Amino acid sequence: MSFQEKLEKNIWGLIIMVAIVLSIGGIVEIVPLYYLDNTIETLTEEEDSIRPYTALEQEGRDIYVREGCYLCHSQMIRPFRDEKERYGHYSLAAESKYDHPFQWGSKRTGPDLARVGKKYSNEWHREHLRAPRSVVPESVMPNYAFLENHIIDDSLTERKLRALAMVGVPYTDADFAGAADAVHGKTEMDAIIAYLQVLGTMVNFEEGKDYRE
Repeated sequence: MSFQEKLEKNIWGLIIMVAIVLSIGGIVEIVPLYYLDNTIETLTEEEDSIRPYTALEQEGRDIYVREGCYLCHSQMIRPFRDEKERYGHYSLAAESKYDHPFQWGSKRTGPDLARVGKKYSNEWHREHLRAPRSVVPESVMPNYAFLENHIIDDSLTERKLRALAMVGVPYTDADFAGAADAVHGKTEMDAIIAYLQVLGTMVNFEEGKDYRE
């Protein structure tokens, strides 16, 4: 009887072996983080305009997550030629430093959205969310017209920003004070469009520069 067959017939042996393999994999991934000088790219002042999401953008991000958009759209462009030609500059870790949780993902039923900001007009996004096939005939995306009928509950917005501040997002007292007013009367459609329009717009990339160095 081979070693593999013995493991398959011994549940405790299999559990122990799986634990060992997972531990080795975890160590290989985690240990380098302790001796690397920096795991997030250093950007110059001209390149770096990364900021926390506004109250409306953050509400839109919450809706994006709630509706499961990340299940079909990744937000991570790999550093390969075909990816860059289709979607734009490869994603930087620095771009996601205020994302909780990040939306990198690997599933692409729909296109990657890491650089979708400002690519289309607000009107295009609104129509696309209402009836995707009216602007992209081959789309398999469901309709999200109902988002126009839902008004954001502005009583929760400040609490959301304060919770994010507790995990390191640098919101200010002014952000907290103006959070409710910033989203008052806005629909969920307005919010998710605001979020989509900011994706990939916070870094001024220098042509030809390798940010992984």
